[in-house]
Amino acid sequence: MKRCFVGFDTSNYTTSAAVCTENGEVIANIKRPLPVKEGECGLRQSDAVFAHIKNLPFVADELSAVLSDGYEVLAVGVSARPRDAEGSYMPCFLSGVAAAHSFAAARGIDIYDFSHQNGHIRAAAYSSGHENRIFEGRFLTFHVSGGTTEALLAQPSDSGFDAELVGGTLDLNAGQVIDRVGVSLGLSFPCGAELEKMAREYCGHGEKIKTSVKDGWCNLSGLQNMAAALYEKTRDKNSTAAFVFDFVCETLVAMTAQLVEKYGDMPVLFAGGVMSNRYMRQRISERFEAYFAEPAFSADNAAGIALLCREKYLAE
Repeated sequence: MKRCFVGFDTSNYTTSAAVCTENGEVIANIKRPLPVKEGECGLRQSDAVFAHIKNLPFVADELSAVLSDGYEVLAVGVSARPRDAEGSYMPCFLSGVAAAHSFAAARGIDIYDFSHQNGHIRAAAYSSGHENRIFEGRFLTFHVSGGTTEALLAQPSDSGFDAELVGGTLDLNAGQVIDRVGVSLGLSFPCGAELEKMAREYCGHGEKIKTSVKDGWCNLSGLQNMAAALYEKTRDKNSTAAFVFDFVCETLVAMTAQLVEKYGDMPVLFAGGVMSNRYMRQRISERFEAYFAEPAFSADNAAGIALLCREKYLAE
């Protein structure tokens, strides 16, 4: 019988499950997005929990279909909190914890909990195709999404990663601004993919950008007002979309430059849904030894949790 590990992740955007083999190959990356009403910028936690409860039976059916192909599950992993920090908590993750515990108890197998952030980092490293280089020692990693914009100095450990917060946003998250601007332009939440398409269609000159970055920390709250003012002046949605991504990209470049200068040259790994943006990836790669996940492993997923589960199980 083939042996494998299962991961669950229930973020504020997606209900996810994943399967990786004993050799560390991800063979299933199952996702069901949470529904968001038109014109809204996300879900309240109570609504997210309810949506996960509705999604989980369908995710379980897909998971069962994968496992029915002769797989024995050795252990289960779950994202139980947003970050590995004191007080880090979001109710939506309790949906996945409940599902994972039920799954593990029914099989009499071990369950391990991790942070959603560490799952993102692990999935990005896996998908980048450069795990060995990234995990040689210390590396700088950015987690850029709707709920987080952080830079961490990290290195692998038995529990996933030992990480020190060394930079990030002092106000809004990058994904928050992108979604707010997108919704204001009539796009559906989450707006990243549609807004990127609009940005790619813009062929004009870019607007002058002045970022607010100091010692690896940034301010992004002004971007929403600047984007609104630009659209009011030009009535050009594509130009506005391009400006938003240019601003976020230049902010990340400035943060990376400051942190690399402070801590030294090292691999830089970018994770999180915002980093699915291929335009920003290209710009950042021109400046640094940067690694990125493919979009399926950059946006919310449970693949990283399954991989972390495997590594913790094998280390015991």
